[in-house]
Amino acid sequence: MTKADIVAKISDRLGLEKGDVQATVETFMEEVKDSLESGDNVYLRGFGSFIIKTRAEKTGRNISKNTTIKIPAHNIPAFKPAKVFVEGVKTKTEIAV
Repeated sequence: MTKADIVAKISDRLGLEKGDVQATVETFMEEVKDSLESGDNVYLRGFGSFIIKTRAEKTGRNISKNTTIKIPAHNIPAFKPAKVFVEGVKTKTEIAV
């Protein structure tokens, strides 16, 4: 599902203009991004949490030059789904083979 699909579904369900829904969705995503960039996690009860995870410093390899490089510690954004969300996906979706 793409952002355009989400906008279309919300627009159809609520009877709102697609332009207004798109602006709302984009503003939501921008606010989540801005919160994470400023160091704040975002908690949405019943859906999940957008959190900041810290990756430790590690040693990597540059295979083209056959040398080791040091990858510094850094933060990455992550999503942790709520238990209700996980249970819904487990029970309502088929296992892809």
